[in-house]
Amino acid sequence: MQAFIGDKLLASQDAHAKKRPFEIYDRRLPGFTLRVQPTGVRSYYARFGRNGRIALGKVGTLPPAEAREKCRKVLGNVAHGRHPLHDLSGTDGPTLGQFIEETYTPWVRANRVRTAGNTLEKLHRRFRAWFPEPLSAITIERLESWKARRLNGGCAATTLLRDLFTLSSVLSRAVKLGHLQENPVRRVDKPRIDRRPKARFLDNAEEARLRHALHARDVRMRQARESANAWRQARAIGLLPPLPHFGDHLTPAVLLSANTGLRRGELLKLRWECIDFDRQLLTVEGGDAKNRQTRHVALNDEAMTLLRCWREQSNGGPRVFVVSTGFKSAWTQILERARITSFLIPMA
Repeated sequence: MQAFIGDKLLASQDAHAKKRPFEIYDRRLPGFTLRVQPTGVRSYYARFGRNGRIALGKVGTLPPAEAREKCRKVLGNVAHGRHPLHDLSGTDGPTLGQFIEETYTPWVRANRVRTAGNTLEKLHRRFRAWFPEPLSAITIERLESWKARRLNGGCAATTLLRDLFTLSSVLSRAVKLGHLQENPVRRVDKPRIDRRPKARFLDNAEEARLRHALHARDVRMRQARESANAWRQARAIGLLPPLPHFGDHLTPAVLLSANTGLRRGELLKLRWECIDFDRQLLTVEGGDAKNRQTRHVALNDEAMTLLRCWREQSNGGPRVFVVSTGFKSAWTQILERARITSFLIPMA
């Protein structure tokens, strides 16, 4: 749709939200665009080239006349080979929150399907205080100060690096689309991380206590299930599935990890089709591995026995461990019951 983008258009029904996002192109200034989201958010953009786009501001905070003038300056910069935001007085481009919502979110959901949800959740959790500020406000100095506060507050270096890389993905996208001249995260000094820390192994007494704690937990859960079914049977209520081998997924998952070295994420993604019971071989596919490399793991007798028992009890769904909450809480409780400290295996 083409129209003159001004107060009259903004007040009309033509420029109000519909079920899908749409754009209105200014008939007097080619490249000046109004984008309307289904949420009701309306934003001005300057469009240039094949895919160039610069956010100028939102309706309600920026009058259409000012947005038009900023668009002229952006287009002028592009025409003269300058950066689109060069010497653009009165604007710092889109805010971090606006860029994430309108540009980065659709891109990451389309191109990073497996990790998109976690990435967006982490951005909101770690950086939502910066969402109202322009992208240009995220400077090297500010990131260094943020980094120092996090580290002084006890944040692990690995956690800090993951957060920085998450933000870096957003800013790299902003650079590619012309919203920033450079990604400031690239010039932040990264904390040093020991990639091969000293391994901590359980001694024989600790392993015995761990196995005893797992067995005791299974016994308690089986007894609770039997009691619940007795109560249901007396009232003619449908019975819950029996627990012939384990209380739940924790014991087979912990023991499988101990026997194979699989990490928590690999356990959660493991499918029955990746286990060859005849050859006693487990395959971790590259897409599920931390280093993205497929590997094959030989299964010993204990691993084979617990997998057969768990397959029988879990009714053989596509995934070996069908859980939504992971292992962390139950694993922490087991370590406490086994009186084991300063120990993290791939389950944590």
